[in-house]
Amino acid sequence: MEEVSVLKVRIRFSKKGPVKFVGHLDTMRYFQKAVRRAGLPAAFSGGYSPHMIMSFAAPLGVGVESEGEYFDLELSEDLPTEEIRQRLDSVMAEGVRVTGVRRVPDGKAGNAMSLVAAADYRVFFRPGKAPAEGWQERIQDFLAQKEILITKTTKTGEKQVDIRPFIYEMYPYIKEADRSEEEYGIFYRLASASANYTRPDTVTEAFLAYLEEELPPYSYQIQRLEVYADQGNEDQHRFVSLLDLGETVA
Repeated sequence: MEEVSVLKVRIRFSKKGPVKFVGHLDTMRYFQKAVRRAGLPAAFSGGYSPHMIMSFAAPLGVGVESEGEYFDLELSEDLPTEEIRQRLDSVMAEGVRVTGVRRVPDGKAGNAMSLVAAADYRVFFRPGKAPAEGWQERIQDFLAQKEILITKTTKTGEKQVDIRPFIYEMYPYIKEADRSEEEYGIFYRLASASANYTRPDTVTEAFLAYLEEELPPYSYQIQRLEVYADQGNEDQHRFVSLLDLGETVA
């Protein structure tokens, strides 16, 4: 018997600790099982091989932590969004938390994957691994370049790509890790659509090359903070988080 979808929700979750090494496909399978464990009335596709109707937004690289991951899920019953969040969060493994659920209005909030236009990242250097003193002041000079060229490998060979238009924001930050230590890093807002997806490690390596610095392997870590849709136009971006496009249901 074919199930009918009556409610589409957008689910936001965080992924930290050892689970950051779980790949995208395994994360999808994990949530399919978690939806079943939570007893949520998931809707399924029709045909001979029915599958749970869910769609993930931008894939997260292996080894990258995140505070803002998303997937859309269709349900066969109407439930309050907070109840969905609590039931799903109660069956999460260590390192994964469900932080928000919103209804996706028909025809208004689109599909999570197709909406992705930008993402926020934080890159922080491990203690003692930051570039030489003064690197923070050189970020503005780095961004002032007309072009920031990188070499990209494609199926047909290598080509030069200008990533400057896809760096929307970039600035230094300092986070107090504890009373005796500080973490130095960089905040990025980068293009993340399929046509212009820009990796934070790519930008970081380009910046280090600009500084003429070569750091040892594993000198920094990456954390994704949020994923956005672009509600602006060709002349001006207006980034809105994927969760804010949805609605709560009591």
